[in-house]
Amino acid sequence: MKNENQSCLTEFVLLGFSDFQSLQEFLFCLVLFFFFMALVGNSLVLILTIASPRLHTPMYFFVSHLSFLEINYTSTINLKLLVNLLTKNQTISFWGCGCQLCFFILFGITECFLLCAMAYDRYVAICKPLQYPYIMNYRICAKLAAASWTIGTSLGLGHSVSIFTLPFCGLNKISHFFCDLMPVLKLTSANTHKNEVANAILTVIFVLIPLVFILFSYIFIISTILMMPAAKNRRKAFSTCSSHLTVVFIFFGTVMVTYIHPNSSSSEDDNRFLALLYTVVTPSLNPIIYSLRNEEIKAAFKKLVANKHVVFKD
Repeated sequence: MKNENQSCLTEFVLLGFSDFQSLQEFLFCLVLFFFFMALVGNSLVLILTIASPRLHTPMYFFVSHLSFLEINYTSTINLKLLVNLLTKNQTISFWGCGCQLCFFILFGITECFLLCAMAYDRYVAICKPLQYPYIMNYRICAKLAAASWTIGTSLGLGHSVSIFTLPFCGLNKISHFFCDLMPVLKLTSANTHKNEVANAILTVIFVLIPLVFILFSYIFIISTILMMPAAKNRRKAFSTCSSHLTVVFIFFGTVMVTYIHPNSSSSEDDNRFLALLYTVVTPSLNPIIYSLRNEEIKAAFKKLVANKHVVFKD
């Protein structure tokens, strides 16, 4: 007799957008475009923040971690999605599904805390400028980044192990284009009430609490900015915060709309198309947001291009 937690299944079927056959080619081109943009944009930001000495600051230290995270995050989901759309091969192995879920949670939670660390960095820079070099030194930045990755890794591994040690002996069709938490839980033949309660509690602790911390940080930041006497200083301060705040609203907005709602108010179709936003579109927007109005990134890019031009010319 098989152990209770041993799965009868060897693979799952990702239904994805198979019920929208007329959109398959369009979705493939759309996903490929944004995936390419995400890889190129985040790789460029990562290279610039490493190669340019003027970008060796706490803010860009966290931006480089965010870009590295986005490259891995979008690759975890989109490579399999592109294969499914192109070849119609919708199967994913049992352990492949577990790994995808693990990395999805890992990168998602890590991003929550990296955005939190970036908010703290902006708070110290604007509200305590004289103490900024001492508070946000390299050791503190490294600890904040390490803590973000550690929390994300622990939750990713813990959550995926707790789910994939449950028995799966019935249906194997996942109504999604990747192995998301709730669609996978629906397929287990065990009682998942404890898992669902744990998921709700962890969502509050590791998603809502970081968001509340970020919002409170910006209450103090905006209050300090409004008290600055010079309009030029106010514009500069707002400019340094606008990119991060935009990324925060996009990331947490899509996550909350998708995951924090009554089950009856959202259909599977809605969830799938919303998931395209935070798994496909958002990773390609972040490097644009951080570079479009950022003079330091633009200057570093122009200098890198100029240096390459001189090298090739010689």
